[in-house]
Amino acid sequence: MMKQDEFPRPAWLALRTPHARVSFRLDRRLPLVVAALLLALLLALVISVSYGEFRIGYLDVMKAVVGIDTGDSRNALVVQNFRLPRILLALLIGVALAVSGAVIQGITRNDLADPGLLGINAGAGVLVVGYLTLAAVPDTRLLPWLALAGGLGAALLIYLMTWKGGSSTLRLVLLGVGVSAFGAALINYFITQLEVDSAQRAFVWLTGSVYGSTWADVRLLGVWAALLIPPTVLMARHLNVLGLGDDAAASLGLRVEVVRLVLIAISAALAAVTVTVAGTIAFAGLVAPHIARRLVGPAHEGLLLVSALVGGLLLVVADLAARAVIAPEELPIGVTIALIGGPFFAWLLYKRGR
Repeated sequence: MMKQDEFPRPAWLALRTPHARVSFRLDRRLPLVVAALLLALLLALVISVSYGEFRIGYLDVMKAVVGIDTGDSRNALVVQNFRLPRILLALLIGVALAVSGAVIQGITRNDLADPGLLGINAGAGVLVVGYLTLAAVPDTRLLPWLALAGGLGAALLIYLMTWKGGSSTLRLVLLGVGVSAFGAALINYFITQLEVDSAQRAFVWLTGSVYGSTWADVRLLGVWAALLIPPTVLMARHLNVLGLGDDAAASLGLRVEVVRLVLIAISAALAAVTVTVAGTIAFAGLVAPHIARRLVGPAHEGLLLVSALVGGLLLVVADLAARAVIAPEELPIGVTIALIGGPFFAWLLYKRGR
């Protein structure tokens, strides 16, 4: 017989609060993975802030970030006013899209799903490009709010269209693909009606860019993320139960339609607000949850946290690459993340077909 100390350790850590009905089941790999990702993210942030036409030493970067005098007033100006807002915005976009993607993949039980499945990018693009096309004198201050309204409106439309006495993940996927394709067709039509300068501006926005980001953009996305991500983490157990299928989830006492609607609303809002500050950025919400799943397994208690860290790291690295590839010019961040996500998506399809 095996002695007591010879039994293998369980693969999970269970955390429970004594006064609330909240518990988390965490993979034992989680602390090490989180520590490694935080270290990688810190290094990427420092390198990214340091890099540019005006180079700043790594130590001076850290001093400028916390307000310590570096002996050169230009360091603080460049770091605080130009580079840090842009890089922090890229980080927050990656976090928001990764969490949104992990939720959508959990709801649909489809590891090829991403926030674009809800029609958010298409809805936002239709309203923004349509407004640029039809308005006599477009007011660019309205574009972020039009993008938000279009993204959330498209997600709501898709959900309502899937309802037939209850929603269906299969109908959600199919309608999401259809609405996205229809939206893309409308966007292409509107672009053909634009003047060259307006069309170029629309293309840059549709590709996704953090160029010219401000602290106001960082605050906006930061507030939304702070409001939406904590409730998502608290609903991680519900996502685990939804993964068993609707019938099994209902038999376990889960109010399937209510939970699904709340999670869809949170996912749509997270993705839509990124569109308001940076345009449409694809693939981040697809790639990050996959990487996280390989690091800490499928349980959403750890998956959501690691997805957020991976997504933030991916976008920070993508932004650094966007500035470095054709320096002193730069690529839109949506292009560089697509160069990562496109081959990854093809690899996923290949693996599923084997």
